[in-house]
Amino acid sequence: MAAGNRKHNRLLTAILLSGVAFTAMIPGMIAPAWAQTTNIDSLQPSVPEDAKMLLSANEMVYNRDTERVIVRGAVQINYGGYQMVAQQVEYSQKTGRIVATGEIELIEPGGNKVYADRMDVTDDFGNGFVEAMRIETTDLTKLAAVNGERVNGEEIILHNAVYTACTPCATNPDHKSLWQIKAQRIIQNGKTHTVRLENAKFELFGKPIVFLPVMEIPDHTVKRKSGFLFPTLKYTQKLGAGVSVPYYWAISPYMDATLTATGLTRQGFLMEGEFRQSFESGEHILRMAGISQMDRSSFSAGTVDEQEQARGMIASKAKFEINPRWTFGWDVLVQSDNNFAKTYELSTFDGRTLTNQVYLTGLGKRNYFDARAFYFDIQDADTNSLAENQQPVAQVLDYSYTSEEPVLGGELNADVNLTNIHRNRQDEYTVLGVDRFPGLSGMSHRLTAEAEWQRTFIAPGGLTLTPLLAARGDILGLTMDDPGAAYSGSFYDDDAATRSMLTAGIEARYPILVATDNSSHIFEPIAQVYVRPDEEYAGGLPNEDAQSFVFDAASLFDRDKFSGFDRIEGGSRANLGLRYTGALGNGYSLRAIAGQSFHLDGLNSFATDDLVKVGADSGLETDRSDYVSMIGIDAPSGLTASFSGRFDEESFDLRRADTTLGYQGIKWQTALTYTRIQAQPAYGSPYDQDEIQTAAAYRFQDYWSIFGSVTYDINSDIITRDGIGITYDDQDTLFSLVYRRERDNQDSVANDWSIGARISFRTLGDINVGDTSFDGLN
Repeated sequence: MAAGNRKHNRLLTAILLSGVAFTAMIPGMIAPAWAQTTNIDSLQPSVPEDAKMLLSANEMVYNRDTERVIVRGAVQINYGGYQMVAQQVEYSQKTGRIVATGEIELIEPGGNKVYADRMDVTDDFGNGFVEAMRIETTDLTKLAAVNGERVNGEEIILHNAVYTACTPCATNPDHKSLWQIKAQRIIQNGKTHTVRLENAKFELFGKPIVFLPVMEIPDHTVKRKSGFLFPTLKYTQKLGAGVSVPYYWAISPYMDATLTATGLTRQGFLMEGEFRQSFESGEHILRMAGISQMDRSSFSAGTVDEQEQARGMIASKAKFEINPRWTFGWDVLVQSDNNFAKTYELSTFDGRTLTNQVYLTGLGKRNYFDARAFYFDIQDADTNSLAENQQPVAQVLDYSYTSEEPVLGGELNADVNLTNIHRNRQDEYTVLGVDRFPGLSGMSHRLTAEAEWQRTFIAPGGLTLTPLLAARGDILGLTMDDPGAAYSGSFYDDDAATRSMLTAGIEARYPILVATDNSSHIFEPIAQVYVRPDEEYAGGLPNEDAQSFVFDAASLFDRDKFSGFDRIEGGSRANLGLRYTGALGNGYSLRAIAGQSFHLDGLNSFATDDLVKVGADSGLETDRSDYVSMIGIDAPSGLTASFSGRFDEESFDLRRADTTLGYQGIKWQTALTYTRIQAQPAYGSPYDQDEIQTAAAYRFQDYWSIFGSVTYDINSDIITRDGIGITYDDQDTLFSLVYRRERDNQDSVANDWSIGARISFRTLGDINVGDTSFDGLN
């Protein structure tokens, strides 16, 4: 091994540049998409100024007369991170050409490898010829050509080239990629920054399926370029078959758009547009869509889908980072009717409920601020838009602060909430003769401020005591309509109200550790006592944010078990329970909790009337609550199981249960969930609800898997949702076919079943037909 001088460095630089010249085109070859991210400023190799050139060979000959340098016999060159091996390298100073022969291999600093049998190039790499060239990139893609040449210093031409991407080949050389591209000529133009494929064939399973006489795409130096994207296909029962053709428009470095035309066999042409603009501090996205329906009779009679002809939507979404702590943004949608986006399955807008909002958030080390304005779109096929008109316009402000320094040795937290609600139409319904009022027409304003202090003491023996003090105050302004005689409670109908709540409490925990040679167990009895006055105006004020209520093991030890600020838990209460955690030596782990809550004194807030009957049949409406429990187990084999239940305090009947059984292995993955909710007539649920959800996936052979899911309503004896699919995925080729069916008891959706398919070729792109997502398993 010897270090060469600068004169001979010219030889090595020329050789290396010749290899770089041919490999520089590869990113353009392997990513034929219209918006590229690779940015290579020059074809010149990145070689440090002080780089040393190392040359190793069996023989080196320099002929002064012919000005020819020849190195032969296991030639190895290392220069600036570039490595090259060959059997012989010959350089003519007169002609300025380099000829390398015999098992040539060039490795770039980035890891790309070039193989060839013969290389003949000029020392300025402007022109040259390579025979039997193969290229392997770091992303495991491969390109082979019978020969390649560089002409005019700006064009690289490959003859009879084959390109493929084969990830499994890195570990399994016998694996054959399912697809490849063959082209008679591939031309990269360094001046126009394009790659042209002539007489190209896309082969799948060794058979040509697409012939492209001429195809021109941007090369690797182009970040973004206007042009057509891959089309997508879809099929749904009410819309028919559809083909979507998107066009990408690169307006400026900070602005672009995608325009999509979709032809539907039953409904005509759907036009979509998405405009995106980036700013220094954030981005804005504007989306639009519209259609003039061709066959309204394909929809269910009496629905908004059947009655509307011209339909459309416009949506705006933005997010701006004002500074590292503050963020401002919005996400809003306006559409011609209340079901357009859902019917046509417009991405991100096809849900049942769409939340329009404008927000400002701030996050500090110990405090948090969030201000939002909401409006809710309910997407259904109801022509009267009743559910839509019953939705409120709301403005909510939240602020939370935790003291940095201890206060009287403990932690002090403060929370502020300001909520304004306006609703045009009263939201009410009757179930089994019980009237419920989720929302009253009119306006309401509430300002809430709450502070909590707690400190933990550890007594000798391990007993942990945590005293707690909390104070809360509310100011309310009310101009909502009285629900009338239909409400069985006492509604407070003055224009203003104030209320307060003072709480003193203590929590005691006594963890007991039991350890054996192969396991450890922690038993922790927990007791809480909270002393406080009665809730003021219990059930007499609007309840907007505390309507959802589930009493279970997760909420057993909450100081205030209501889910929002509109209700306050009052009266003295004790919570008792036992928590267990176990770790077994064989890899199993166990967890469990069980307990009960007791109303000690004063007015039980869960037994009072409420506009939405939130405490009815909750398990807390009696002095001695229902029993709640939870148990879970995790096995090293991948098996997991959990059970959460609520049992009647007298009969021990099961009133609510959530049971999950899951397994995740190499071949199998499955989950089974059983949910039981006993009838709660006063709460608006007149019938028992028993539902089983199952999902499973099985992987067979090397890359194939089949999956499916079923949701069964036991009481109605119907399958509400089901689906099945199959997938092939070898990391280079992905194929997925999914059938999905959904039954809506209200018969208010446009689509009952759908078929989705997707085929994806790594580095090339995707072809989609409908939706192939599967949410049954994690």
